[in-house]
Amino acid sequence: MYQFFVEDWQVADSSVTIGGSDVNHIRNVLRMKAGEKVRISTSSGKNYFCRLSEIGEAMVQADILEELSEGTELPNKIYLFQGLPKGDKMELIIQKMVELGVYEIVPVAMKRCVVKLDAKKAAAKTARWQGIAQAAAKQSRRAVVPRVQEVLGFQEALAYAEHMDVRLVPYEMEESLEGATGMAGTRQIINQIAPGQSIAVFIGPEGGFEADEIQAALDCGMKPVTLGRRILRTETAGMTVMAWMMYRLER
Repeated sequence: MYQFFVEDWQVADSSVTIGGSDVNHIRNVLRMKAGEKVRISTSSGKNYFCRLSEIGEAMVQADILEELSEGTELPNKIYLFQGLPKGDKMELIIQKMVELGVYEIVPVAMKRCVVKLDAKKAAAKTARWQGIAQAAAKQSRRAVVPRVQEVLGFQEALAYAEHMDVRLVPYEMEESLEGATGMAGTRQIINQIAPGQSIAVFIGPEGGFEADEIQAALDCGMKPVTLGRRILRTETAGMTVMAWMMYRLER
């Protein structure tokens, strides 16, 4: 069943009005007809089972058959702070993290990032990344489309995460830090996360974090964790943490 996203104001008592690019997609790409059923989600996370009733050139009307009570979102808002990777790896990261339940993705320019984006390129990339997030949200039947933020500097990212309840930084040299607790400590941190808490996860780019970035993160109160004895690629690390979170928090 196809899924579409609308704003709350597009929902009336018994119908939903779909506009914008989705109209062309429904009418000319999918070639859907009146009577076909779809799933519609709003920006506030409500979900509806609907039947298409009118397909026009500028809008599509759908009758609400049922408001779905069972949601698809995790009970926690998880923010991925991803060091900018090379090539098209960011597209893969966004797609898979959205499928796994991330709430927001924040691209971060770190010292070991090979990619350097000026303002114009960053805006174009962000728009493309947001489109990938929307497509992945539709495919995985998310109730919301995770936002892809503008690219932030490392210090800006730390400030943005400052008031989140749990802040984690997976670090391949975690055992070298004072007070390191290894995998046992990481399990304890994950198991102590309570439903409703906001979670920030910082992932380094290829080559990892610089030592002063780790120190800055620790000075801000972030908790270092380990992802095991193997060194994971940047595109694998975030997915690993997200899978752990999904296993721990999924209702």
